[in-house]
Amino acid sequence: MRSVDVIIVGASLSAAAAAKRLVDAGLETIVLERKALPRHKICSGILSPRGHRFLLENFGPLPREALHEPTACRGVTFHFPSMVSMSMDFLGGTTPHLHRKYSDHWAIKQSGAEIHDETSFAGLTDNGDHVLVHARKNGEPVEYRARQVIGADGPSSLVIRSIYPNYPKQIPWFFVGQKFHEIIDCPLDTEYFHFWFHPGLGHYTWSHARDGRQIVGVGFKRGDNFARKHANVVNYLADKHAVKLQPHAEDEGCAENFGPSLINRYVFGKGNVLITGQAAGFLNMIGEGMSCALHSGAISGEAIVEARLRNRPVQEMYRKMVASEVLRCSDQWNPLKIAFDRPHEADFPAALMALSWRDRAKVLRDMWRFVCSTRNSSGAARSRAPRSSGRCSVAIPCRSGCSAQYGLACTSTHRRFKAF
Repeated sequence: MRSVDVIIVGASLSAAAAAKRLVDAGLETIVLERKALPRHKICSGILSPRGHRFLLENFGPLPREALHEPTACRGVTFHFPSMVSMSMDFLGGTTPHLHRKYSDHWAIKQSGAEIHDETSFAGLTDNGDHVLVHARKNGEPVEYRARQVIGADGPSSLVIRSIYPNYPKQIPWFFVGQKFHEIIDCPLDTEYFHFWFHPGLGHYTWSHARDGRQIVGVGFKRGDNFARKHANVVNYLADKHAVKLQPHAEDEGCAENFGPSLINRYVFGKGNVLITGQAAGFLNMIGEGMSCALHSGAISGEAIVEARLRNRPVQEMYRKMVASEVLRCSDQWNPLKIAFDRPHEADFPAALMALSWRDRAKVLRDMWRFVCSTRNSSGAARSRAPRSSGRCSVAIPCRSGCSAQYGLACTSTHRRFKAF
């Protein structure tokens, strides 16, 4: 049995950020990844300026193989049902268009952690002073002993399921899929990521250029039909934006925990097990989870270091330290923040003021309807899920008597950001 300071499950960007902090602090760290590296990752690859800065500051310049073509994104264009469109440049310049297969692998190697790929996480046992991690490699059982474990294994996290088996039933689930089309004619500007605030198309609808093709993606409640939802978007793009595409040549999709950041329900783990990145629920409104994955991953690593230095429980340190990331991520769903601030690091207020007052009113109306529709769908999915009794997990007991479980942030508005 191998004994180390920390085991990280999943060779993701959040894992790389956590590993960097831990290795820099002198802690022996192993990253487990069930697939052979480098591995494919479903993602748009459009990174926010904040995420780009993190990569540069912590890992250095990206190698060319870690980028798709076009290699950079200038900003984001919001499209609304009223047919008003707003293009906004990212503050601070263009950002990289990541090829996640290679960018994730590059970051993990840059972290300095030991990598055990083709090693599947099979469970864990938290014994208080250490955690036993059960895994399999080449069909054979492998065991590790660590002081702490970090689950950075994405929305369908097996680490979460190992400590909270019923967790998947407690949150709303969505399906996100994208199809790749050869282009006949596409007036959409290739320098921008295009996002539609349109409830009739889906909860998350986007399009952008990649490697000579056009991606058309849509997110919707689990159980709906991907082919039908996608065809509806393609027809809408042809009718409203004169986008002409060949039938798709390739497609991919996955289940997403798209609701936690919208309704402020995050899970951070239990005991010596921390959850970070999208596994914890970090995902912003336009579906870019890489920047908050990097920052929350780094915070999980820092929390372990601080807990040891201060001789404090690691959960206590993590929940205090990650509160700022919760606030930042959840603010990106706030219509007032979007309209009058810059939560997406693009100058929405300036683009809004450049419109006529009639178009401004249309944009604010359409945005409000979209966010309310998405929030209602997330809330409805959550309300249908079975709930069991439990005490609100806030530091000060919640006066509303809610029963948030699993270390989730309380969703009551009066305690919204005081759950840590």
